[in-house]
Amino acid sequence: MFKRVLSLVVFAVMLPYFSFAQADRISGRVVNKETQEPIQYASIGLKEEQVGALTNEYGYFQIAMPEKNQKDSLIVIALGFKRTAILVRKSDKNLEEIILEVPKREYLLNAVKVEASKVKPIGLGARSNTPGDGMIQGMPGTQYAFYVKNDKGKKLGLVRTVSFFIGEHGFPREPFRIRIYAPDGNYSSPNSDLLTENVVVSAMKGGAWYTVDLTQYNIVAPDEGFYVAMEWIVTGDKFYTTNFMDTYTPYGQILRPTFEFKESRTWNYTIGRGWSLITLANNGMRYNAMIKAEVDMYK
Repeated sequence: MFKRVLSLVVFAVMLPYFSFAQADRISGRVVNKETQEPIQYASIGLKEEQVGALTNEYGYFQIAMPEKNQKDSLIVIALGFKRTAILVRKSDKNLEEIILEVPKREYLLNAVKVEASKVKPIGLGARSNTPGDGMIQGMPGTQYAFYVKNDKGKKLGLVRTVSFFIGEHGFPREPFRIRIYAPDGNYSSPNSDLLTENVVVSAMKGGAWYTVDLTQYNIVAPDEGFYVAMEWIVTGDKFYTTNFMDTYTPYGQILRPTFEFKESRTWNYTIGRGWSLITLANNGMRYNAMIKAEVDMYK
């Protein structure tokens, strides 16, 4: 039985200060404030420490105690819920097996009028079927988002499918979450969620394109383009770690890169640190995630 319930308030602290004296970690469960149902794959981060964790499919999480400061902000970000924060202090003993309650976020959906005779599909993003050398992989909560740019400047409609070139190494059949973002962050980085539901999928194999049908979600594509992201998630009752040194072991699936573009179109997200642009290059061509999409285009 959980020891206490913590109600979170968006961008404000409405609870007494917590403390961390006896325990070496913060652990517990994230739930929907209204229904008490667990929230899958919510990110839990300490702002000053710049570290974080991801809940599993049952809403459970574990995160190390803060070390740098006597107090810190515990940030909870979950798809479809309000961004929330509480202040935590090192002097509390009761931050194990806690319940974090998060309020639901309401979305206003735009109406879309489609005339079938004036719409046709168009492919955007990576065009090659041969990946470049290298691997793109992440830990739970890590994301790689590729900017599916509307190079032709056409009027776009709904997103039909998104595709990822899954590497043959690692664990290709491990599940991952699809994220779709508008390019409305700082420096046109990924920001607003266009796909507001959890879409968790698994590829059948590696070394090939894996395509997911998104027509049922009625995602309106911004005319300038949008970001398609792969988010690594954690499943089961294990919280994985990866050693990138001598005993290198990949976690989850591996996304392959492409060198088709002269510009950097790929951003990396890490819990606690946010988005950063990938600027690696090879012979003048930029290192990008091998991702593409099919979108309705108005003639």
